[in-house]
Amino acid sequence: MKTDIDIHNHSHFSFDLWLTLIKSHPEFKAKRVELFASFFNVNKPIAEVAKVVKYYDDLCNSINEITGGNIATFEIYLLILNALNVSVNHLDKEDLNRFYQKSEDLFLEYSPLVIFENIHEVFDEIKNQGKTINILSNTGFIQGKTMRKFLINENLDQYIDFHIYSDELNCSKPNPFVFQEVKNKIKNQDLELHQILHIGDNPIADYKGAKDFGFSAHLLTHKL
Repeated sequence: MKTDIDIHNHSHFSFDLWLTLIKSHPEFKAKRVELFASFFNVNKPIAEVAKVVKYYDDLCNSINEITGGNIATFEIYLLILNALNVSVNHLDKEDLNRFYQKSEDLFLEYSPLVIFENIHEVFDEIKNQGKTINILSNTGFIQGKTMRKFLINENLDQYIDFHIYSDELNCSKPNPFVFQEVKNKIKNQDLELHQILHIGDNPIADYKGAKDFGFSAHLLTHKL
């Protein structure tokens, strides 16, 4: 991937995460499906569980993008269990919390791969110019609190002035409220909207969402 982001003509940089800076570890999703089936005693073939998990992952992402809302992680779990004909009547929030903790441990063990070329060098250059950076990510199975741990582990958190995750804000890109939150959190409140550049891989959530709000936008395409 050629890094052709215009650093010099912008003053603040907002980065998407998934398929912009990082991608899933190749083994993680299969391991998570196995954990899900084991933890919730799903009596179905693992291939069927994997298919249902992917279906609801994709569906909830699409719903969040279309409505601008946010379907909570635990709601996604319950939708998947219902589709697999697993009774949820005996479950409580603590059960879901326990599963989330196990899935977070697995996520950090099989941590995402950085796909953004020379990310440390690019972030260094931005910060050396006295400019600022945020992360702006829609979340689903993996919550913002977990992404923060990952970014600390990758030694990337040092560059980030603030983080915005849809599960914490309870709304998702391309909802203009999300981009307003970026503007609100930037220390230099005198910046014009066009001086803020949002970088992402999604033509609707990232590029159109940012442009419609008034930010500059850069659409990244990786050959994965």
